[in-house]
Amino acid sequence: MLKIRSAKCPWASVGAAGALVMLVTAVHVFMVPILPSSLDFSGARRTVDHRPRNVLPGAGVVDSRLRGRFPADSYEAVTFRAAPWKAEIGRWLAGCHAESSAVNITEAIGTKRCQKDCSGNGVCNYDLGECRCFHGYAGKGCERVLKLECNLPSSPEWPVGPWIVSICPAQCDTTRTMCFCGPGTKYPDRPVAEACGFKTIVPAKPDDPKLTDWTTPDPDVFTTNSSKLGWCNVDPEDAYSSKVKFKEECHCKYDGLWGQFCETHVECICINQCSGHGHCRGGFCQCDSGYFGIDCSIPSAYSVAYEWPSWLQAPVNLPDLKNLSNIPINVNAVVEKKRPLIYVYDLPAEFDSHLLEGRHYKLECVNRIYDEKNRTIWTRQLYGAQMALYESILASPHRTLNGDEADYFYVPVLDSCLITRSDDAPHLQMPEDLRLRSYHTLEYYRKAYDHIAQRYPYWNRTSGRDHIWFFSWDEGACYAPKEIWNSMMLVHWGNTNTKHEKSTTAYWADNWDDIPLDRRGNHPCFDPRKDLVLPAWKEPNPGAIWLKLWARPRINRTTLFYFNGNLGPAYEEGRREDTYSMGIRQKLAAEFGSTPNKQGKLGRQHTANVTVTYLKSEMYYEELASSIFCGVLPGDGWSGRMEDSMLQGCIPVIIQDGIFLPYENVLNYNSFAVRIQEDDIPNLIGVLQGMNETQIDFMLGNVRQIWQRFFYRDTMLLEAERQKKLFTEEEAAWSVEVSKLEEGDDVFATFIQRMIRWLPAAATGVASGGARGHAAVPAYGLLNLNAQHNVHVIHQRLQELKSSSSSPAKPQQQSRRTPPPPPPPPAASSPSSTVTTGAMPPSSSCFQSQLEHAMAMTAAAESAPPSDGFGGGRPQLDLKEFLQQIGVLGEDDGSAAGKHHG
Repeated sequence: MLKIRSAKCPWASVGAAGALVMLVTAVHVFMVPILPSSLDFSGARRTVDHRPRNVLPGAGVVDSRLRGRFPADSYEAVTFRAAPWKAEIGRWLAGCHAESSAVNITEAIGTKRCQKDCSGNGVCNYDLGECRCFHGYAGKGCERVLKLECNLPSSPEWPVGPWIVSICPAQCDTTRTMCFCGPGTKYPDRPVAEACGFKTIVPAKPDDPKLTDWTTPDPDVFTTNSSKLGWCNVDPEDAYSSKVKFKEECHCKYDGLWGQFCETHVECICINQCSGHGHCRGGFCQCDSGYFGIDCSIPSAYSVAYEWPSWLQAPVNLPDLKNLSNIPINVNAVVEKKRPLIYVYDLPAEFDSHLLEGRHYKLECVNRIYDEKNRTIWTRQLYGAQMALYESILASPHRTLNGDEADYFYVPVLDSCLITRSDDAPHLQMPEDLRLRSYHTLEYYRKAYDHIAQRYPYWNRTSGRDHIWFFSWDEGACYAPKEIWNSMMLVHWGNTNTKHEKSTTAYWADNWDDIPLDRRGNHPCFDPRKDLVLPAWKEPNPGAIWLKLWARPRINRTTLFYFNGNLGPAYEEGRREDTYSMGIRQKLAAEFGSTPNKQGKLGRQHTANVTVTYLKSEMYYEELASSIFCGVLPGDGWSGRMEDSMLQGCIPVIIQDGIFLPYENVLNYNSFAVRIQEDDIPNLIGVLQGMNETQIDFMLGNVRQIWQRFFYRDTMLLEAERQKKLFTEEEAAWSVEVSKLEEGDDVFATFIQRMIRWLPAAATGVASGGARGHAAVPAYGLLNLNAQHNVHVIHQRLQELKSSSSSPAKPQQQSRRTPPPPPPPPAASSPSSTVTTGAMPPSSSCFQSQLEHAMAMTAAAESAPPSDGFGGGRPQLDLKEFLQQIGVLGEDDGSAAGKHHG
């Protein structure tokens, strides 16, 4: 038994809060009129009445205590950790976040062995006793070898089959659909990717591009004749010294190979590089014995305890398991953690590891690769954010293996890899998905939903409201399947569809307009009440960090407005589609273009200190850092211009109506950014020139304070620690500069702070009952405040709760909700040895504020005249809203979702 130490918090309030929740539940169950739920969980998008909601007086009253302690500034922002937040969010974080306490969480250590130990062709999940097989293997013990063809069916017109990325006239590795020189050649592992293996059509004119004859394989790639353009038998030394000829169309595209002739084997890219407990094989972690998970970060009872990851380090006694393989036992570790706690699903490999292992271009969907010395090369792959966040969550102290204690559940489908791989091999074709990558991706997410809903108990507890999905592609969650729309969506594209209702991409394969409604539903792309826009990935630039471009003073910023990017069909190298950027970049260029278009014309209002150009510049970051304002305009959906502006200390000027930018529903954008309506583009420069120097200095100062919140420093520091073990500071200069940035919150810290603010009330101890305190409470529906007796009883109980929470705490009996001290190591040899712990209750000031909200609501309801339920007088109240006001559920930020309601 564990000794229970006395708590210093008013624990009587917790029991009273639990009783209140049960009371509200009873009222809801027995006395609510038979009316539809206040939220549509079928995922359908529908029009919402914009008339003011019939809310009780006092329901929206901001906590007077926190308002007094943390007043908003003139921009309606409250500062927390140097960032300007929307006032109510900032107050809560500043007043309540710091008072949260650590909790003891019991983490179950897996002991279930897998069939045939996965035959050496996969990794055993010791929690489930199931194998995750490598790409090209299947079966309960990964004993079955799949035959994944590289080529589509051949025909007289297409002897090797029609073109596809995986097309192969040489040796096809049918476990990965990759093409190699194969047996009989000097370099059998050298890739023969795409055009390399086919005849090249010589252009008629010298300046014309070379074309490939996909119907005719090129036998010369196998030649040993030094006068012909060979490949598979070419010695690198001879080629580098020009002793032999080689085919220039042949490249080293696959991960794990380096050099012009793929002569050097290097480290492949894996999630967290297998956490030091495995080997990366092309994107899939082959874990050391006793470890599992996509990054080999989860230890089993068969691993060495002192090598466990920091987020799981705890005293634990492991039994001798050599002779207990057939005896079911439980091994537990009790770890002290702070909320929020995030459970990460260990999904079947088809949703993540296979997508990495099977990619045909090493730079696709990853944020780094490795050079010939295994030094990190960061990519400019904007979609690398998905991998960065995934790595940070997996290595974070907020991660838990205990789903019953988790606050959130992360579902790691790698859509950035899936979309780039759609149709790149026969087994990933999309004929049933209308050949739309968007539709194909939707079906993958739906399959992931089916898996977790059927195999795990957590989804059904809240209908997925505490689940998190990342849609990283151009239009974010526009094509999320209707089944998961209750969940939180992480995106780069916050289109509320209030103005731009249809697909905004100019690339037809990503368009989602034609996806059947029975698959997608009719939800918006983004709901600011529950979703979050995250920054895109930007590589660490050691020079920019060393120069501190974000801190460049106002006096050195001589350009008033700057935008550099594709400006559409009117310009050289511009996108041909008129719909590109929804026409917004084209409108900007027509007014302020500083570079002549194809007709030799400048913008109608071009001026000396305004740059709007399509010409790529080697000094791009310097030019941003020399500007006061920088344009943030869309491309095929989102672009990386917001991040470019912030990282170079430039005030963002946002031109995209109804579309949220990173953190815009939680941070106070008026403090550091400017929004211009699309129709006001002609007035842009006049608006910027009308801002006074004090206002500009204030906004530049805020940009300097928060720029790291648009930078994935956490995942970079994880990589820096790995590189420091292999290289000197001179060999890994980027890691030195990034390591100097330890002060200030980055993307991951901001994400966690947002999740803390929206924690379920059970996680902060307000409610009790159920695995996490709120599972038994119906959180949605309509609470009938017309029943005078109901209102009186609830108000009376709130008064009692307020009294009990403000009175000195009395000694309490031991209970499940009392936090124990750090326990001794649990007895692992017992078939069942678990420690159940709970969370600390909220601080008294925050708890009192929640009571004041609810007291005002019920007091107003008691004094209001009766009504018929739909007219004036005492109105219906959304139960979800009521529970938020009294703190039983996390409170929405109140942002309007526009005319659509997901």
